[in-house]
Amino acid sequence: MKVLIFGATGMVGRGVLRECLLDDGVTGVMTVGRAITGVPHDKLRELVVEDMFAIGDVREGLLQCDACFFCLGVSVAGMSEADYTRITHDMTLVVAERIAALNPGAIFVYVTGAGTSEQSRMMWARVKGRTEAALARLPFKANFMFRPGFIQPLHGIVSKTGWYRAAYALTGWIAGPIRRQWPGAVTTTENVGRAMITVARHGFDKPVLDNADINRAAG
Repeated sequence: MKVLIFGATGMVGRGVLRECLLDDGVTGVMTVGRAITGVPHDKLRELVVEDMFAIGDVREGLLQCDACFFCLGVSVAGMSEADYTRITHDMTLVVAERIAALNPGAIFVYVTGAGTSEQSRMMWARVKGRTEAALARLPFKANFMFRPGFIQPLHGIVSKTGWYRAAYALTGWIAGPIRRQWPGAVTTTENVGRAMITVARHGFDKPVLDNADINRAAG
């Protein structure tokens, strides 16, 4: 399986990249982003794209992938709905539509968040909900939406978002015990990566996965 990863420099994306590189069944990985990850590995190639809205000019790697893991996103803090929509909805659809046009046989996995709904009072959740709905209409072999809640970063991975780092510094010590006691409450960067590989390789019994589903798919 050959995999594309968008957002591989973020917390979730780094976890997904790690698991893809460790999995012997993943024969090739290409990251696409504004910066390289700097991770050395024989089966990793990195494509720098300064403007994702110009992805229509790119064919390299998009045509041959078996799965696309879209982990790219921004924090909603301080953003207007218009600006957040442009990045979260519009940019995601530009990328996904390009991949679907070149490679409709691919699996597309999109990371949203717990509470995503077009009917939500929360702006970010409405925008993510509209994005999910638009992605589900694209002609991929299959679409999966990951809606994680609390994600415990493992293996030295840290969030680039300051408030998340602060929150984890205060609560991270208890994440492990909570995960063992209530498996659906917490997932990990490792499990998110493993679960993405699983659903791309074998499918899943539902298209939208919450923390409990992610942990179950991770095995």
